[in-house]
Order: sequence, then structure tokens, then C-alpha cells
Amino acid sequence: MSSTPKSLNFIEQIIEEDLKNDYTQSQLQFRFPPEPNGYLHIGHASAICLNFGLGLRYDAPVNLRFDDTNPTKEEKEYVDAIKRDVEWLGFKWAKECYASDYFQQLYDWAVEMIKNGDAYVDSQTSEAMAEQKGTPTQEGTDSPYRNRSVEENLDLFEKMKNGETPEGKDVLRAKISMGAKNMLMRDPIMYRCLHKPHHRTGSDWKIYPMYDWAHGQSDYIEQVSHSFCTLEFQPHRELYNWFANKVKAADKLKPKQREFARRNLSHTVVSKRKLLKLIENGIVESWDDPRMPTISGMRRRGYTPQSIVNFADSIGIGKRENTVNFSHLEFCVREDLNKKAPRVMGVIDPLKVVITNYPEEKEEWLETENNPEDESAGTRKVPFSRELYIEKEDFREEANRKFFRLKLGKEVRLKGAYIIKAESCVKDENGNITEVHCTYDEDSQSGSGTEASKRKVKGTLHWVSVKHSIPAQVNLYDRLFMVENPDQDKEKDFLDFVNPNSLEVITAQIEPGLKHAKQGEIFQFQRIGYFCVDKTSTQDNLVFNKTVGLRDSWKG
Repeated sequence: MSSTPKSLNFIEQIIEEDLKNDYTQSQLQFRFPPEPNGYLHIGHASAICLNFGLGLRYDAPVNLRFDDTNPTKEEKEYVDAIKRDVEWLGFKWAKECYASDYFQQLYDWAVEMIKNGDAYVDSQTSEAMAEQKGTPTQEGTDSPYRNRSVEENLDLFEKMKNGETPEGKDVLRAKISMGAKNMLMRDPIMYRCLHKPHHRTGSDWKIYPMYDWAHGQSDYIEQVSHSFCTLEFQPHRELYNWFANKVKAADKLKPKQREFARRNLSHTVVSKRKLLKLIENGIVESWDDPRMPTISGMRRRGYTPQSIVNFADSIGIGKRENTVNFSHLEFCVREDLNKKAPRVMGVIDPLKVVITNYPEEKEEWLETENNPEDESAGTRKVPFSRELYIEKEDFREEANRKFFRLKLGKEVRLKGAYIIKAESCVKDENGNITEVHCTYDEDSQSGSGTEASKRKVKGTLHWVSVKHSIPAQVNLYDRLFMVENPDQDKEKDFLDFVNPNSLEVITAQIEPGLKHAKQGEIFQFQRIGYFCVDKTSTQDNLVFNKTVGLRDSWKG
């Protein structure tokens, strides 16, 4: 028996109850069953954390199973991406399985169902079947082909399998009841004809099982104890159990389907069809565009595996759907990166500062901490010289008393360096400030131990040396959609709510030590936020993606 956690969510309560009444500890087994028709997104991340988390909690195996029953949409690229994402999140699966592994077994069971009078071949058009299915308040009517003989059904089904039946002509349906209150029980389709090559089985099969038939039986074959899925599959549970009862052997465990609520994320869409549409319309560049809610997009943007796991854990498992604000995900990312990311200096909107009383040829290499949150991170040296860059927004000619950055006649400290005082500024013909002339207190160097170094000033600015700094492309990201729920208006396309300013590309000046930064490395640009080296970055053309700011800038 498992050790019972102090606080159980309702999924864990179900498992604990089943351990008392129906299952032994050794029978517990879970699975994560994605369809390889796109890249995984943040919703999948929650399901991954749920199933693999239960595996860790109960010391039970978790299979990674690909529900690959639709060759028109599934590709090996997606299989590889899914495996990469699950591994990146830090989880290991017991077995790598595919629904296509079970095509022969599923076919054999379907043949037995035909022989037992539980399935038949229907030759109606899809329009006719939809019409005779009825409505939630009106019973359906039987297909005219519902009472075909077993021999005729077996012959037609074999012709479907052999590719002798044209696509769209015949389907195999379960024979349940056209009067069932649950419309999914009104003789659901089990097989359709598709003469398309499959990413694993090639052209071996001309028929492919439908989700409801393949999914539950795959669970049964693998002896999954608990099949967890989202609430929209709750009406499918009755069919899941009906199919399971048709193939269950006396000595085999019958899986249980149980449902939990989705946790929607604000300002996003997670439908794979819609994500693909964003790519096809050129709104984003790829599945791993850092604006996408895909796991690969978040990885490229600089989100850490632990931050995503922490996010999934923090929103929990519930019975009712709700929407989580994107700012909560960013909080989890920020909290994790604060502990891990080295501190560096980069100026994203440079304004030149000339320290007029600093010797022209002099330069210093000042020692500074890599991460004050991590003593083991050590120190590094950054160059200081007469000419520096600071952020444009950090200087004003005149400002009120609440502006604690640089203004004429006032002092600030340069982080890890000296106190400077703004004396004058230079403007171009349009009145734009191009340079600020300052003086410095040469005895005020941080950490030097002098009385001047201990002098308190209210503002501290980051900076880089003009002479030593290097340029870098920086991609600044905003939310991809301008509204919390892009699907809210049924009369409008979700693309109507795309934020046209979701990406701003700028050139920043960064400290020279970053020249050798490797793809995927994450840094905190002090006073600005966290930035990740993009996969397109090279030593000669540095590219950084802004991961998240130092504080929440969202307004809903």
C-alpha cells in the first residue's frame, strides 16, 4: 500500500479508494497518450505532470503511448518532438507504445464483435448517418444496414481492410442502441476507410480505428489501471466501459476512466489546429516560436522545466474548468530563474554617458557577483571606462522627487562601480538627447572600503562600457493575443485578436563576457529581466529572447 500524502486531490482520493477495494499496489499503472499531430502545449504539460507525478508518488510505471490512428495528420516529427518535450520536463516513461502496435489485435477483436452481433458495416453516407442519429431529446433511427448478416458484415469488413472499398463508402459501427440517451452510444463508428500511408505501418492498413475504439482497448492491452482525461471525455466513459466489457478476459484488469478539468491559460489558444493556423498565416515562425504556448516554444524562450512543473503543481487538479492568468506562469518562471540565472549587464536602449573627469585612456576591470542568490556562482570582471551606455529611460533633464535615476545636478550609483553626477547633456537638431556628460567621485568605488564608497544615493543604474560592449539582437515579447480569451466571440475569428506588437526586435549593447554565451543559456540582465540565448545565435551574431521581466507588467 502507498504511503498516503497529507493532502490528497480528488484524483489521489480515487486511487487511494481503489487501492482499498479494487487494485493492489503492483497493479497501478498510468499513461500519457498524446496524438502525434502537433507539438505539445502548456495544457499537455499539466497532463504530463499529473500522470508522471502519480507514477512517482505511487512508484508505478507510466507509459508514453502515441494515439496514432489518423495517418492524414500524424508525422514522425511530432513523435520526436513529444518525446523530447517529456524528457526535457524531467520524466521517464516505462514503455514507449503506439496505438498502431495494436492494429492487428484491434482488428481481430472487431471481427469477433461482428461474429457476436455487436458490430456491423454501414454503407450509408455520412450525411444520412448524421440525420438518422437523432438529437439529445429525440431518439435516433436504425440504419437500414443494421441487420446485415454476420457473413455479409465479415465479407464487407475484410474488403474494407484489403482496400477494395473506396474511402468514405463503408464504416464499421458498434451495435448498441439508437435510442440511448448518451448520443455517443448510438452505434458509434469503430473503423473508417483511409487509403493513406501511416508513419509507422506504411501502406499495410487501409482502415483505421476511431479514437473511442482504439484508446480504451490500448489501455486494456497495456493494463493501465487509471485512464485520466479531461472533462470533455466524460460522456465517452460509458462507451469506454462498453467496449472494455466486449474484450475483457476474466484474468485481466479492466482500466477505469476518470476525468479532471482543464486549466485554461489566459491570452492563449491551445488547439493544435489553431496553433498550426498561426504558423501557416505567418503570425509566428514555427511550433517553437517563443510566443507559442508549446513546450518547445517555452523552452526556446527560456522557461525552465522546473518552472513549468511548479506551475502545473500550483494550479492543481480540479473538477471545474477555470482560466489561469498568464502572469502566474511568468511568476513561476521568474521565481525559478531568480535562483539559477547568472547576473549580467545589458543595455537595451542605449544612451551614451561621458564621464568628463575620468582619464581618457584609463580602463578598469571591476569584480562583481554572478548571482547574489547563489554563493557558489562566484564572481566575474566587467570593464569600466570613460564612455558608458545607460538606458535612455534612466535619464531626464528634469524630473520630480520620485524619479531616483539620473537627472541634471543629481547623483546615482553605477552598479558595482562609482557614483556619478549629471552635469549637462547634448542634443541633436531635433532636440533628442544623444549624450549625457557626468563627473564621477573617484573614491566612491563599490566595495573599496572608503567613506565615499559607503555614501548612500537613492538610484543605482546598470551600464556597459562603450569601448568594450558588443551588440546583440534582442527579441522582446508581449502576449500573443490582446484579449484574455481569443475564442470568446463566436462571430469573430480568433486571429482577429492577435496582438500585432507581440514581437519587437531591437539591438542592445551587452557586456563582452557574453560573446561566448551558448544557445539555451539564460541570464538575468540586471534591472530588466531574464533573457535566453536563441537557437539561431552565433558568436558573431548574438540573439537573445526576453524570457520574462523582473516584475509582473501584466494588467489582466
